[in-house]
Amino acid sequence: MTNPSPARPELTVNQGRFCIIAAAVLWSTSGFFGKVLTRPTWLELGLETPKIEPEQMAFFRLLFAGLFLVPLVRRTHLTVKPAMVGMALTFAAMNAMFLRALTQGPAANAILLQYTAPLWMYLACVWVLREPADRRNTVALVCGLAGVAIILAGNWQDGQENVLLLGLGSGVTFGLILLFLRVLRAENSAWLTVWNHLTAALLLAPFALLTYRSGLELRLPSGPQLAVLVVFGAFQMGFPYFLMARGLRVVSPQEAGALTLLEPLLNPIWAFLVAPETETPGPATFVGGALILAGLAWRYRPRKNP
Repeated sequence: MTNPSPARPELTVNQGRFCIIAAAVLWSTSGFFGKVLTRPTWLELGLETPKIEPEQMAFFRLLFAGLFLVPLVRRTHLTVKPAMVGMALTFAAMNAMFLRALTQGPAANAILLQYTAPLWMYLACVWVLREPADRRNTVALVCGLAGVAIILAGNWQDGQENVLLLGLGSGVTFGLILLFLRVLRAENSAWLTVWNHLTAALLLAPFALLTYRSGLELRLPSGPQLAVLVVFGAFQMGFPYFLMARGLRVVSPQEAGALTLLEPLLNPIWAFLVAPETETPGPATFVGGALILAGLAWRYRPRKNP
């Protein structure tokens, strides 16, 4: 009688890294969607009318992302833990702040301020979870965040204080979400993703669907806007969060933070492609992007054999 072969792990480390990189690339397209839904572009899609508010955009994106992933959830996955409540509240706040910053200012400002998240996540892992500090991850994150600082300084605009604060707030909350996912890594990743999106959508629904200016009235986007919001939610947001939750099962949060720095590098490029007159990156963006890539190169340089 032969011995049964040992169970293979669900993911290898390299597969986990691929999941996180793919998530970062898909997330980076938020700049494209945010611009075509809020302003005229050379594509002449007409999606900027009627005006869609950031809270509306956040609600529908969350709703369609969650619904897209519902079929992946099984009844045995349905558990609710205290940390999941805090995660959903944080998730709703992050999305509302990020989309307001994205639509009211340059995409580079919004996404790059959000990417202070690896700093907060790294500090929390080391100080709160007592995980050991890793030199490679530390150098990569410091280098990447220096690039973020240069890009922000070079793109500073007067009258953008509120937008910058919203972007920074989205960075702090994004870091907390990554930490929550790390703490809850034993839970089913599809269920965590659906929980985050649908619970956050429920929290934002009153702000997105109702207007109080002239009595309580229902407000909805147009049919074409709704179709784009379906894609925005399902493929730009829901699927990437599922990939991220899976990747964090085998990849440390410090390394995940370094890998997802690809998103702020790519996001302004997507925005530039549809609105070059307002989204053209300046020299600081290129210098900062080079620093981000240098940090990633440092993290993944070959190790010397002992």
